[in-house]
Amino acid sequence: MALRTEFAAALNQAAAERGVEPDDILAIIKEAIKSAYKKDYGGEIEDIDVEIDQDSGAAKIFQDKKDVTPPGFGRIAAQTAKQVLLQRIREAEKGAIFSEYERKVGTITNGMVQRLEGGNIVVDLGKTEAIMPATEKMSGEDYRLNQRLKFYIVGIREGHRGQEIVVSRTHKGLVEGLFKLEVPEIGSGIVEIKGIAREPGSRSKVAVASRQTGVDPVGSCVGQKGVRVQAVIAELGNEKIDVIAYSDDPAKFIAASLSPAKVDKVRADEKDKTAFVEVPDDQLSLAIGKDGQNVRLAAKLTGWRIDIKGAEKTQKPRETTKEEAKEKVVKKKEKKETKAKDRKKSATKTKKTKVKKDKPTQTKEKSVNELAEPQNEETRADDSSNKTLSQEKSEVED
Repeated sequence: MALRTEFAAALNQAAAERGVEPDDILAIIKEAIKSAYKKDYGGEIEDIDVEIDQDSGAAKIFQDKKDVTPPGFGRIAAQTAKQVLLQRIREAEKGAIFSEYERKVGTITNGMVQRLEGGNIVVDLGKTEAIMPATEKMSGEDYRLNQRLKFYIVGIREGHRGQEIVVSRTHKGLVEGLFKLEVPEIGSGIVEIKGIAREPGSRSKVAVASRQTGVDPVGSCVGQKGVRVQAVIAELGNEKIDVIAYSDDPAKFIAASLSPAKVDKVRADEKDKTAFVEVPDDQLSLAIGKDGQNVRLAAKLTGWRIDIKGAEKTQKPRETTKEEAKEKVVKKKEKKETKAKDRKKSATKTKKTKVKKDKPTQTKEKSVNELAEPQNEETRADDSSNKTLSQEKSEVED
């Protein structure tokens, strides 16, 4: 409804601000006037009709097609109808917002962490708020107030306060939506995401296929120097992502899904939907993954039960050439000579050590003897002098 009067301009402005159609605003005004008339004058609302002049905004009330508008009713009813009018407009606004987000279910949106309510997180989406339950939070991811993130819109449900929008950070649709934003080929439909297996916060596997010949689906998703896939990983809190080429051949698809492990052989049993996979022994732990994560994600992605076993590769011994044999003999001889020299050196060193140990002992003995000899000479001199004195004494006595 395109109106040009002052009343119509105000009506259109209110409708634009609230995101509601002008006709809905008019209907709300009529309902508010009916409620005000019933409160003041009684009667049944069903029997009352309201007409509003679209030029002036003047309201007239009819009962049984008779004009029963009281004098000055517009001014009296304005205050009475105000609260009803505001409440109905808020309800209409909320209904319009929910209708908008109903169309957005299955897509991603920007949001800001507003507050924590128990285990739930309240997310500000701009026009309204959304709830992220504890089950939809990524393990190992810390949420801070005013933190801006991308969320997947799961749906709309009835809560304690009426309808509420539910968002998620664990849904595999978040990975798909981020790839659509980062990879133009996916957004335009040239590259198609065939499947996603995800363990939130840890690892995801994405199977992609090309609808156009000459386009590498894996290269398109990874980007030059990995710039595209790195942008997705950064948004998911450094969650690891394996991009895999989809194949209609189950054996090829299963072998690719076990990436980064290399697969020797795949035998697919179509009847039981079971795949028997052989990998080299050095690739077995890589194929299974930490706590079986790699094979578990591969099974989710392909829809097959995967049984992995190692396969040892026995290699025939290579024949030795004449030159190699000669070189071995020379090396062996050199090794023996080196050992002999080492033994000789160690023996010489031991001998020198013994000689050095003996020398101090001899010197010590010599020094002791040298000290002892003067003492003996002194003793002999004393004895001779004593002897001379005794002889002299005896002569004097005679």
